[in-house]
Amino acid sequence: MSRTLWARPERQAPPLDDEQRLRELGYQPVLARRMGSFGNFAISFSVISILSGCMTLYGFGLGTGGPAVMLWGWAGVGLFVLCVGMALAEVTSAYPTSGALYYMADRLGGRRWGWYTGWLNLLGLLGAIAGIDYGAALFTGAFLNLQFGFVPTAGSTFLIFLCILLLHAVLNLFGVRLVSVLNSISVWWHLTGVAVIVGALALVPDRHQSAEFVFTEFVNDTGWANPFYVAAIGLLLAQYTFSGYDASAHLSEETSNASVSAAKGIVRAIWVSWIAGFALLAGLTFAIQDYAGTQNSATGVPPAQILIDALGTAGATALLLVVIVAQLFCGNAEVAAASRMVFAFSRDNALPGSALWRKVSSRTQTPANAVWLSVAVAAVLAVPSLYSATAYGAVTAINVIGITPAYAIPIYLRLRAGDRFQAGPWSLGRWSKPIGWTAVVWVAVVTVLFCLPQKAPVTIDSMNYAVIALAVVLILASVWWYVARRSYGTPAPYGNAREQAEIAEGIV
Repeated sequence: MSRTLWARPERQAPPLDDEQRLRELGYQPVLARRMGSFGNFAISFSVISILSGCMTLYGFGLGTGGPAVMLWGWAGVGLFVLCVGMALAEVTSAYPTSGALYYMADRLGGRRWGWYTGWLNLLGLLGAIAGIDYGAALFTGAFLNLQFGFVPTAGSTFLIFLCILLLHAVLNLFGVRLVSVLNSISVWWHLTGVAVIVGALALVPDRHQSAEFVFTEFVNDTGWANPFYVAAIGLLLAQYTFSGYDASAHLSEETSNASVSAAKGIVRAIWVSWIAGFALLAGLTFAIQDYAGTQNSATGVPPAQILIDALGTAGATALLLVVIVAQLFCGNAEVAAASRMVFAFSRDNALPGSALWRKVSSRTQTPANAVWLSVAVAAVLAVPSLYSATAYGAVTAINVIGITPAYAIPIYLRLRAGDRFQAGPWSLGRWSKPIGWTAVVWVAVVTVLFCLPQKAPVTIDSMNYAVIALAVVLILASVWWYVARRSYGTPAPYGNAREQAEIAEGIV
């Protein structure tokens, strides 16, 4: 997509040096700008991670609509998410800061808009770490089961989860250059992994499901009678996977040519994932040998059972290792994005103990304390998985209903601003309004959907706790607003960025 696609030149900001632009937005550069355009795309692609989202929630999809909802839902959700991504990319181009969504909302709508957007964004990012790394723990348990006869339990899975969190914290403490390198490797690992998995499932098994089964078979194991309700709930698989692409925006202060690279990174990550994810879901579904057996797999991971039935234990073990490594890449990228959000929010005094969380390591120029806080909160969010089999679905829903509304708020405020909004170098031009409103309406719909109960009858075990988490965060954010409202605030934009930079450097 061209950087001036459909743009109106008279409303565009002139090209600016990255550090100059950041100072103009009100911040002094403190993070190392060592990430290129591909690295910025790679972090969002890694966070979306089709080998994480599609695989970990595949079992959920088998019972909430089955093949038809998984395949057609992926195609439809991907199209709407692309609209959300393009609209968000346009605003990101105008405001390339680590604060990303909440900074955009603050600038376009005021302090309260920024405040609540920030808390929603933070809930979504931290929920994503928990969901991704717990999913990796589940797959690691399945791998150990196949390789060594290890029997996964809730306690052992949680222990594996904690080890993965620790690994990601340590990797992120080494600096953004390592994060960028790992994300670049992650892109090719994901694409090659999908090609190998789909190719093996297409060529090796003697029997495949029919196209009619893959694209029309509807399965309802939810307990709800209404098929439309079940299909709507089943969209969680796709919507959960298509989240986290704001990572490109959160890493913009560490990206060269951020006003263009971060915007392109968001859009590219979505459409590449859209195509590759459809191929992965189709490959898995065509290769199902025993539907009930897949759902009730002894491994606890339905895709693992598909691989075992189609390729044998040795082949399944090898491909599970491919998936697990991809999930580890994904979780590492999400920790990077969440920690930058914690850093930025603390920089503007929005969090309790902000002075601690905004500290940057002088050696690596990384917000180390923010990294540790991110993984610690993610660990706490996953604690209910020790007691409830449905808790993992709730964690993924927390991610979706936290982060998805946060995407829509700056888009809505940009639409409300009309011609007062000054576009950056990457603009949608005359398509900004139709794409933007499509994005806002879609987000409103999915936010309602994912607050709904997923199983019937609704019990303590089957309740969707995501709505409670959302309510708790909004209440806490409201209470904390009255404590911190005097200290919270994004800095006023500098009137003359070059002059301010010279003052900061002691030139004048």
